[in-house]
Amino acid sequence: MIKNILTGLVLLFGVAIYAQTTIITGKIVAVNTNEAVQFATVKLLKNNTNTVSNANGEFSIEANKGDKAEISHISFNTLNIELTNGIQISLQSSQIELSEIIVKGNSLDDISQSVVINDTEKRISQPRSVGHLFKEIQGFGIAKRGAYASEPVFRSFKYEQLNIQYDGGFKILNACPNRMDPITTHVIPEEIEKIEIVKGPFTVRFGQNFGGIINLVGKNPAKQQKGLHGSVEGGYESNGENLVTGASLVYVGDKFDLQFNGSYREFGDYEDGDGTEVPSSFRTTDYSVKLGYNPTENQRLMATWRQSFGRDMDHAGLPMDSPYDDSYLAGLDYKWKNISEKIESFNAKVFYSYVDHLMTNGNRPNFNMVDAQSPVEVSTYGGKAEVVFTPSTKSKIFTGIDVNSIQRDGSRTRIVKMANGTMLPEPKVFEDKIWQDSELDDYGVFAEGKFKVADKLTLTTGIRADFVKAVINDPAADFLALYGGEIDDVTETNISGNASLKFQNNNFQAQLAIGRGVRTATMIERFINHFSVGVDPYEYVGNPNLDPEINNQIELSFSKKFKTIQVGASVFHSFLEDYIVPVVNSSIPRKFTPTVEPTVAKQFVNIDKASQTGVEFNFNYMATDKLVFTSELSYTYAENKDLDEPLAQIPPFMAMLGVKYDSDNYWLALNSRLVAKQSRVAASFMEQETPGFGTVDFRAGFEPYKNISVGAAVLNIFDKTYYEHLNFAYANSNTLSGKIFEPGRNFTVYVKYKF
Repeated sequence: MIKNILTGLVLLFGVAIYAQTTIITGKIVAVNTNEAVQFATVKLLKNNTNTVSNANGEFSIEANKGDKAEISHISFNTLNIELTNGIQISLQSSQIELSEIIVKGNSLDDISQSVVINDTEKRISQPRSVGHLFKEIQGFGIAKRGAYASEPVFRSFKYEQLNIQYDGGFKILNACPNRMDPITTHVIPEEIEKIEIVKGPFTVRFGQNFGGIINLVGKNPAKQQKGLHGSVEGGYESNGENLVTGASLVYVGDKFDLQFNGSYREFGDYEDGDGTEVPSSFRTTDYSVKLGYNPTENQRLMATWRQSFGRDMDHAGLPMDSPYDDSYLAGLDYKWKNISEKIESFNAKVFYSYVDHLMTNGNRPNFNMVDAQSPVEVSTYGGKAEVVFTPSTKSKIFTGIDVNSIQRDGSRTRIVKMANGTMLPEPKVFEDKIWQDSELDDYGVFAEGKFKVADKLTLTTGIRADFVKAVINDPAADFLALYGGEIDDVTETNISGNASLKFQNNNFQAQLAIGRGVRTATMIERFINHFSVGVDPYEYVGNPNLDPEINNQIELSFSKKFKTIQVGASVFHSFLEDYIVPVVNSSIPRKFTPTVEPTVAKQFVNIDKASQTGVEFNFNYMATDKLVFTSELSYTYAENKDLDEPLAQIPPFMAMLGVKYDSDNYWLALNSRLVAKQSRVAASFMEQETPGFGTVDFRAGFEPYKNISVGAAVLNIFDKTYYEHLNFAYANSNTLSGKIFEPGRNFTVYVKYKF
């Protein structure tokens, strides 16, 4: 199958022709002072080959005369320029970046085992939410409850095992215990400039970090040209008759800048490859405003406000739907850089977010028996302050504190109309406590140092302490009785740490990292009370006495760029302690509909030992300066050693093959995604084996006129009927026999105008 796909790719794009290259040298200076700029990154746009300027601002790179290159540095505006031998490049001092957590090109700023995904606009056509942007990123799967609610799973880590944040620290958490509304549904894809990923517990600077950090970086007005400009765009999908519209407006002045983004999405029910309709409709309206102010050249203040309004969301994977899902976030960022010779910068941020969510069963078959409504809410506030010290030119010390405080509440009202098959003369009303008015606070302190121990070798070490408090304010009587009639507030002190070595030599890089990440139990795991939050028919019961789970991870990776080939690989292993899983507890009877199987509940517990091992590999071939072949493989093997079975919900082996032709004003891309059968399943989770599948997508775009871009795609070209291993319909749902099938063939178009 792979051979046939590759053959087709070659026939589509023609015979590869080698480009003739030479060594081009140059120098990079600051435009105002003419001083050399060290650690500036020079990246060829045709193939992403890059190098870094030395202490004298000098660089050399293998390229053709006239090749376009991107010149970037944390303290200067990014510049695109044609290269000539002996060129001198002048960079303009930039406004201060607030939202990024990973900096490319400086070994004293880079985070170990980190990657940056930039090409989000061309990778996905009309994404339903930010969660869909992860579908083609190596090592990731997507867990979803329907077309609206999807979120990333990385290796064996999911949900709160991943620290997902927005613009370097803002968070919008889910109010729904079934995760109908994860953070990835509250930010529009068009607003995201890039995705930054830390692959494991290898930094302590950005909050509690168990399995990795994902930072969704929004487009920053500080990077735009001065003046007033913006864009409008629209797109359509045939499968579901889906419509996406959006607009942005940016003004950049000497002291002030303002950015507005807005989007409206209307998605209908789509059909799988066999023509079966999948309930998946929803409507969302989103907007965001960013206001920046630069009181001095080395200070920046930025305020962020965003709101998201979801309506009439159907969830194929759950027994309830969502009439509305509303959220807002307010945040404030401040940064002061170049404070003194020994203090590089101080930055601080604060935020508050709120989600108001409703679940109902009004469109489900059991509505005639029980009318259920669950209004739930979550509020989150937090902040961070960090000081960066530079004891010498070969070291940096990052120290700071951060805070995250979460409050959740909400209940379910059940109007029972029928009992034992007989209509009741008078319906009975019950109120079930869901979140039991619970709180979870995390106060963290950290210190992380980066040291250039040799010319090409950098050492990173860090330590972090999290002071956690968990409180339940309104426990249900049966939940209270289960734990002895009294539940005390829980306090924890959790210690995390990391150490890594990074070797860089020209176009070769190798990293060895070890980390200890500690994650406190979530509110679901602690306080949920007889509520179905899994993909099985069990009621789940929280456990306020859970210990935090621990990930001891080691990872070795390398990458090498040759003249026309780029190759890279990672091998990782995690020793997981006190891992939190739900298990059947025969001593806890089912609370609601007690005669329905299963008649007992599941309870969250710690297991002593679990592990994961895996590998990721990529191989890219630049046939010409415009034609590139790509390939990526990833596999994770995870085991629950206490129960002698695999860990549940692990993405299967996956390979992605692609070819892309990128010219000055048009581009073509053909991508294949091959997913193997997942036969390693967890019996305790009632997990089912899933068959393998392969899909092929074709995307194209061009610019017929200046500032106008047009795109089109055919997704799932061969109309394959398939479903992902991570996506199951709830067992009592009325759709698709426990499977959420993906869309069949889908034609998409979009148009964007910039001004």
